[in-house]
Amino acid sequence: MAERLRALAEQRARDPGAIARAAADRVRPASPYGPHGKAMIIAADHPARGANAIGADPLAMADRGGLLDRICVALDRPGVTGVLGTADVLEDLLLLGALHGKSVFGSMNRTGLAGSSFELDDRFAGYDAGAIARFGFEGGKMLTRIALDDPHTPAVLENSAHAINQLAGRGLIAMVEPFLSEWVDGRVRNDLSPEAVINSITIASGLGGTSAYTWLKLPVVADMERVLASSALPVLLLGGEVTDADAAFASWQRALGLPTARGLVVGRSLLYPHDEDVAKAVDTAVGLL
Repeated sequence: MAERLRALAEQRARDPGAIARAAADRVRPASPYGPHGKAMIIAADHPARGANAIGADPLAMADRGGLLDRICVALDRPGVTGVLGTADVLEDLLLLGALHGKSVFGSMNRTGLAGSSFELDDRFAGYDAGAIARFGFEGGKMLTRIALDDPHTPAVLENSAHAINQLAGRGLIAMVEPFLSEWVDGRVRNDLSPEAVINSITIASGLGGTSAYTWLKLPVVADMERVLASSALPVLLLGGEVTDADAAFASWQRALGLPTARGLVVGRSLLYPHDEDVAKAVDTAVGLL
């Protein structure tokens, strides 16, 4: 991957217009869903929020060559339908020719840096709807953390609603990732109880002037049948970092059988599996669909 990284750096320095040309030449997918009727999206937007840790390595995802290599392996596996990332990552993948036939989602708000005192101030400083449309991508994703005791929450909701409207006006998918969050001992914690996730769903589902193009990106928690019964919007299940892969895969499989579940958005647990076999981890996840 070192040679590819060197070539990317050289191309970026000498021919920045190559990125726009690669986006224009990208073969778009006929549908965001694969032949199995579900989406399998690789998430790679963690580094832009300073969330680079994998297990005991605090900077695992900061190795750009290694990250790109893992993403390319994942995207090449049968049944993988797309990728989610920030501009720097997606543009590297465009230059590598890795996005043909894949659905692409731009990450929109990454300012709530992991571990910061302003972590819940999730302003939109990544992609906007206009850039997503110009690059011919399929949609945008927004983290929407709702903290009832934090004054940033109304602005987060307002900005998310604005992004939903701007995407929907262009016929693009708005992938909303809601959490009910709170400060605990100086750190942000997401409440993953079924009741909290249900409340986050009902709040997020009502954002914007239309929900026609809104998808939800949700964690797999207890009592998913009751959780997913709280909205008719399409749901993509998020993976997060897992410690027990077998248990995680089993919980994903159960949740995927529910009516509104339309696929998976998984990053670290597939790109950095404990046995380092990315292809095997991705194939196992695809098999759940």
